[in-house]
Amino acid sequence: MITLYGFGEAFGMVDASPFVLKIDAYLRMAGLEFERKSVICNLRTAPKGKLPYIVDDGKTIADSAFIIDYLNDKPGVTMSSALSPEQRAHAYLIAKSLDENFYWCLLYSRWISDQTWPLTKQALFGALPFPISHIAATVVRRNIRSAIYKQGMGRHSESEIQQIFINTLDSLSVLLGSKSYFMNDKPSVLDACVFGFLGQVILADVVNDFSAIAMRYENLVAFCNQIQKRYYAQA
Repeated sequence: MITLYGFGEAFGMVDASPFVLKIDAYLRMAGLEFERKSVICNLRTAPKGKLPYIVDDGKTIADSAFIIDYLNDKPGVTMSSALSPEQRAHAYLIAKSLDENFYWCLLYSRWISDQTWPLTKQALFGALPFPISHIAATVVRRNIRSAIYKQGMGRHSESEIQQIFINTLDSLSVLLGSKSYFMNDKPSVLDACVFGFLGQVILADVVNDFSAIAMRYENLVAFCNQIQKRYYAQA
């Protein structure tokens, strides 16, 4: 039995992290049996100080990219092997773009944008007693603001960040077109990766300017809805 360690449910999603969600989606799409252990204190045991990580047959694998590499090698798993070499190359580069670019737009939209910060604060810290909830939220937000600035995304204005966000959505929408999935006629590793991120802005219970932008893309909305219906109806 594979154990997936994540943060936990928030914003109506099985996990508020796109990295955890994409591994969760991958496991479901690949038909691999697994259980979730989802609490914020999983960070204390995370080998690299971040989530997700998995434990399988005594082996611990951290970082979503390495987790996918590990799962791809399991017998009977065709999430990547069914793709041509060219498709695998495209899938890898698109997934890395989401990890290293789109992620920071999402992070900004939840933690830095004043429009959404009250919701994020309540969802992630509301269960803590006052004043611990206020102190913890303030410290974490300050750290995330610093990380976003150092990465570079935080040096842009909100309108510029939204344009970067739009550029990614435009590209994904063109790549998907009228297809059900990005590569073939069944889900692949790329679909799991894309769902992990798009689900956080299209399906999550977060209403802001970023989610409003994402909802304009009918094919991306349909993509998320079909995966949610197929794999998460009983979640």
